Amino acid sequence: MADGLMPINQTIDLACEPAVGSEGLSDEALERVLARSESALEWLRARHADGGLRLLHLPAERADIAAVQSAAERLSSGATDIVFLGTGGSSLGGQTLAQLAGYAVPGVGALRVGPRIHFMDNLDPLSFALLLARLPLATSRFVAISKSGGTGETLMQTAAALAACKAQDVPIDEVFLGLSEPRKEGRRNGLRDLLEPEGVAFLDHDTGVGGRFSALTNVGLLPAAILGLDIVALREGAAAALAPVLASEPAREVPAALGAALSIALAEEKGKTISAVMAYADRLEKFVKWYVQLWAESLGKDGKGTTPLAALGPVDQHSQLQLFIAGPRDKLFTVITTAVAGKGPAIDPELASRAGEADFAGRTIGDLVAAQGRATAQTLAKNGCPVRTLHLETIDEKSLGELLMHFMLETIIAAHLLGVDAFDQPAVEEGKVLAKQYLAGKA
Repeated sequence: MADGLMPINQTIDLACEPAVGSEGLSDEALERVLARSESALEWLRARHADGGLRLLHLPAERADIAAVQSAAERLSSGATDIVFLGTGGSSLGGQTLAQLAGYAVPGVGALRVGPRIHFMDNLDPLSFALLLARLPLATSRFVAISKSGGTGETLMQTAAALAACKAQDVPIDEVFLGLSEPRKEGRRNGLRDLLEPEGVAFLDHDTGVGGRFSALTNVGLLPAAILGLDIVALREGAAAALAPVLASEPAREVPAALGAALSIALAEEKGKTISAVMAYADRLEKFVKWYVQLWAESLGKDGKGTTPLAALGPVDQHSQLQLFIAGPRDKLFTVITTAVAGKGPAIDPELASRAGEADFAGRTIGDLVAAQGRATAQTLAKNGCPVRTLHLETIDEKSLGELLMHFMLETIIAAHLLGVDAFDQPAVEEGKVLAKQYLAGKA
């Protein structure tokens, strides 16, 4: 059953009993959870109407675009390198969008024309020391991102970068930009305390959008704009995913609701407590990592949730597929494919024959990748593993914006089905506090 409402084509046939047998979902079980999803859709429409969930207004937002474009132009002017300092939701959304323009695409990202882009999202002393030692600091730019302004990793990186630039007399106000919430009375913002005394300008982080949901705010749009992407088209794509919700379509006709219902029904009815997302495109490698944080941090509460797992095709056919097919029957698979057939280098017939693969003759690399994605989904289903497929005709700004909003909505709806708050992360906050106590020698 394909939803037919999005340029992204979602199909769940291979997750249902007729295709998968006893490990698949019955139509009756799916309908029960879809009926429960209706209240989540009503909640989303109410929050759109009363402005209670800022995320839902981002697809139509245009007032902030000029500020993002201006900051991108300023950062890019005369720069050889632009370094984004931030972790988790302050980084993964930006990386996901940047990969569309070639960032971190194996063998390609380092060859791009223009400023080199660096996302220092993981705090590692050796990596960061090496970066600061090798960067041409006078022509480098630093963007420090923390919604609260109190993220320890980001504060550490920012302080170290500030000290390195000061040591070389680099004008701090010219090479740094901050992105954080406006100051709140009675609450400290460490990032602003670090940078504002140096005359560093700030973009305001949207106070109503949490980090892991911030890909379509200036947090994600700024790196996208630096790389020349159409940031308005990203939001237009997001609007396409939101449209069936606002149009009051029934849950089965809302792609995000159908996906959420499938996932939760399989967990409840069949014990499928792992959600594996496997994308057949290098430019979606960061997306699947973004998905892992979004799903895990939003749903993993009160002993509830399903465990997200990221995979990349075809490469992970050689590392994870054996387990997927012959291991425990505890997973729902989402296989994401793109229209790559006929694309890429074509194989010379003589070389194909020499390699012992005569059928490669005249075929392209894209032909093989397309065949592998299709074969993986079918093989999983034939072996009793439920599979949902998502197909993008092309990976561009609109389709990626749509994909991001689809999964944000799917996550929020899944949280309602589980009875948890999608927007908090108490266990993460507890760990942050304890780490700072250890650092201070107080624990």
